Amino acid sequence: MLTAALVLGALLAVVAVVFVARPLLREGPDEALEAPEPRHLELAEERDRALAALKELEFDHRTGKVSDEDYRSMVGELRRAAADALRAVDSGIPPTDVHDRS
Repeated sequence: MLTAALVLGALLAVVAVVFVARPLLREGPDEALEAPEPRHLELAEERDRALAALKELEFDHRTGKVSDEDYRSMVGELRRAAADALRAVDSGIPPTDVHDRS
C-alpha cells in the first residue's frame, strides 16, 4: 500500500512539473513576450504625461498653490489633453489627430 502511494505521489509530481514547465518548453515566438510597437509606447507616454499634469494641477489646487480662478482656466485644457491621449492609446491615432477626426 505504501509503495502504491509513493508511486502515485511521484507520478502526480511529474505531471505537475510537466504542466507548469509546458509554456517554457514550447518552441516558437510567444506573442506575450513581443516588444510593444514604438508608436504605442509613444502614445502611452503622452497619456502618462497628460494624466500626471492633471494630477499635479489638482494637487496644487487642493494644497492652495493654485487659485480657484487659475485652476478653472487650466483644468479644462488639461482634461481635454488627457482625454485625447487616452483615446489615442485606445485607437492608435496620435492625440493631435483625434480632434481632426471628430
